[in-house]
Amino acid sequence: AFGAVETTRPRRLVVIFQRGAADGLNIVIPHAERQYYAMRPSINIPKKAVLDLDGFFGLHPSLAAFQPLWQQRHLAVVHAAGSPDPTRSHFDAQDFMETGTPGLKAPEDGWLNRSLRSLGEAHSPFRAIALGATLPRILKGSQPAVAMANINQFAVDGRNPKTSVAANAFEAMYDQSSDSVLHATGEETFEAVKMLKSADLAKYRPANGANYPKGRFGDSLRQLAQLIKANLGVQVAFADIGGWDHHVNEGAVDGQLGNVLRDFSQSLAALWTDLGDLGEDTVIVTMSEFGRTARENGNRGTDHGHANVMFVLGGPVRGGKVYGQWPGLDQSQLYEGRDLALTTDFRQVIKEALAKHMGNTNLAQVFPGYVSQPSRVLNFM
Repeated sequence: AFGAVETTRPRRLVVIFQRGAADGLNIVIPHAERQYYAMRPSINIPKKAVLDLDGFFGLHPSLAAFQPLWQQRHLAVVHAAGSPDPTRSHFDAQDFMETGTPGLKAPEDGWLNRSLRSLGEAHSPFRAIALGATLPRILKGSQPAVAMANINQFAVDGRNPKTSVAANAFEAMYDQSSDSVLHATGEETFEAVKMLKSADLAKYRPANGANYPKGRFGDSLRQLAQLIKANLGVQVAFADIGGWDHHVNEGAVDGQLGNVLRDFSQSLAALWTDLGDLGEDTVIVTMSEFGRTARENGNRGTDHGHANVMFVLGGPVRGGKVYGQWPGLDQSQLYEGRDLALTTDFRQVIKEALAKHMGNTNLAQVFPGYVSQPSRVLNFM
């Protein structure tokens, strides 16, 4: 009986992409690793400034908003994670992480779209949403998905559907569906969209004292919370945040990286706070196309690297722990003599979230050709 009750609550997966290759070594700092300080004389985060997690790793001080989530054991860290493909091209690496097929350019569809095939029939056009002007590669595919940069602009006029691209997409979805439930909810969905359209975002009051930073990312997550709380059947969602490509003057405690980390963490913490009880059924996973060089460059920045750090936040997450095998930063331990080596494939993280949280059993369809090694299972849920 308890199981039956649990399954009636809809579950959600939210994917956040840090576009530009975030510097994982200055985000979750291996402050007990002497090589870290030797390789980054001007951009290291001093021990006294690091927000310690477990005596070895600590958070950048601009991630202070993550501290309560860690202490409440809702936030987990996976270090030395990412795509195994060696490319250092932003475009190719992002592509590989969105298609879920590192090194293979063939797939047109994204893994988040493929994951929907195994999650039952769609009953809501809001089932898969991207917060942005265009649908990202990760959500392209056979399953209907919708992109919206702004709820207010997401206009659907029931009397004249030609007035809106979104309306046409919705109409096509209804026409293609043989699912009577989808047809039945069509009118309700149009009503819901009208409600969203007429709702003034400025009047929306986030719950529980949640405070979203001003700016694109904070706005995206604020709107995502609105959509989830409006009970529109959101199952998967995607948002991205740029500004991570710091080849010059990256900064240490203060500076470019610190600024984007503050926006990143405060926005995610606000989403978590705003969702309240709905957070118990939500898992948020963050990723970036690759990490950055272990050593700082001559411009007090870092160049394109390999492994990185991922965050997992959610109700069912076994947080308060750093997962994955740490490869070390000695010269012999670096990938190609310059980068943090990869010990966790990002697909392993997603696989566990899809299987254990979303109940997706057809993972070979989501990540074709990927076979995870039993020794690499993380058990963060």
